[in-house]
Amino acid sequence: MKTIGLIGGMSWESTQTYYRLINEKVRDRLGGLHSARLVLYSVDFADIERLQHQGDWEATAEILSSAARSVEAAGAEFLVLCTNTMHKVAPEIEKAVTVPLLHIADATAQVLRQDDVTCVGLLGTRFTMEQDFYRKRLEVQGIEVRLPDEAQRELVHTVIYEELCQGVIKPVSRNAYLDVVSSLAESGAQAVILGCTEIGLLIQETDTDVALYDTTRIHADQAVSVALSKTTK
Repeated sequence: MKTIGLIGGMSWESTQTYYRLINEKVRDRLGGLHSARLVLYSVDFADIERLQHQGDWEATAEILSSAARSVEAAGAEFLVLCTNTMHKVAPEIEKAVTVPLLHIADATAQVLRQDDVTCVGLLGTRFTMEQDFYRKRLEVQGIEVRLPDEAQRELVHTVIYEELCQGVIKPVSRNAYLDVVSSLAESGAQAVILGCTEIGLLIQETDTDVALYDTTRIHADQAVSVALSKTTK
């Protein structure tokens, strides 16, 4: 089993989901008392969030690159960045280490292609929805991306930071998110990507007839597959 390197804390609410899912999947694959061999570096999200909203991505890249080097030094054989938004600085992180980084958008695109999904709605932070670092990663793999309208994007973003990242789950927000999901489906999206690792805490597949792709689960699945494979890709 390879050692997984997790860079988390963005927020810790979703990082604990990564930890649980990865260990459950290893147990299910190997049985008995098996659990994942991993190293976790959890950052202080307050620092990251402040820099995000200041637009200082260079500083966030420095923080996460330092974390990545620490995780590699601790024995990680590949990295999992436990956040969608901060994949904006994935290239800088990759340059800082010698081990591979499993990109969350690539993992999601692979599953979408396997399911013959070519047009998706995308929910996430404003950074993920409105900047092109994430959407282009999907589009170059043949997946058309549709976004909520301006008011809906503001709602989705605000709920993430003011509620989900702080462990607050509100039925009214769940209903509002489901309305956004329905509107994306009505616009032609075959499915909707939960493109923020906290969104799966609020809505699940059982809440709607629209197909939902939870990036946290997809990323955790890929991490376990790589950890238990003979080669790291």
